[in-house]
Amino acid sequence: MKQAHRVEARRGLTEKTAGGMVWTGEVRFNEKVLEQPLRWKKPRRIFVCAHGDLFHESVPDEWIDRVFAVMALCPQHTFQVLTKRSARMREYFEKHRDAGGPCKSMAIIWDQAIEIATEHGCVPQYRPSLETLPNVWLGVSVEDQTRADERIPDLLATPAAVRFLSCEPLLAPVDLALLHHDGITNIDALRGTHGVVGMSGDCAAIDWVIVGGESGPKARPMHPDWARSLRDQCAAAGVPFLFKQWGEWAPCESENGTALPGEFPAMRVGKKRAGRLLDGVQHDGFPHA
Repeated sequence: MKQAHRVEARRGLTEKTAGGMVWTGEVRFNEKVLEQPLRWKKPRRIFVCAHGDLFHESVPDEWIDRVFAVMALCPQHTFQVLTKRSARMREYFEKHRDAGGPCKSMAIIWDQAIEIATEHGCVPQYRPSLETLPNVWLGVSVEDQTRADERIPDLLATPAAVRFLSCEPLLAPVDLALLHHDGITNIDALRGTHGVVGMSGDCAAIDWVIVGGESGPKARPMHPDWARSLRDQCAAAGVPFLFKQWGEWAPCESENGTALPGEFPAMRVGKKRAGRLLDGVQHDGFPHA
């Protein structure tokens, strides 16, 4: 956000305020960036809308259709889509889908794909369906338990080759084995089970969990126990766990070796110095799609 005005494609999207640079609310569709994966022959992992949200309320369905068209044309790449708008993501998939059938909007997306393919001299390998895009991973941001309860059920109800969580910045403890959904249903997102009183069943499960602390001038420290808890939950369920970073703050020993209940000693040392070791171990878990 701070440096967006220096990038030509993002000029005019931020404005200076007393609190720093803020987004103006304008969204743009960058056709040049959209077409880049078509020119990359060597397989890549591509983080879609790295500085935005594909499912933001201001992004029309037609733009999302074109993004999925390009992803369908590039089976050699893996596309990772992360959103905070889980309800919009779920709605996008559901509203164009017959019960148990293919997504209706794929007819539109297929037409878009043919048009783009013709322009770039490539041939689609198969007629795409949102239900069967093996190279598209979907994820949601989870900062605390409230966001976990709100967003993860939407993710589990949305078709994806891989479902992942980005718990970054992690601002509070999260229990992925006990999500409280719709007031009556409890979900174990790591094992793919759900239950209400007297009933239980299976559902989709999370395939990958990423954890990290906050960075930037206003960063808040992450309690080590929050990260440890998610590490241990993933280990118990056999789910890959990636510890990305501590962020600006790193845990440290207090002078007398103790801390008040609910508190912990931490020092602001900067992201690079804080590193990414959790209890002396580097966690690089990664899913196998």
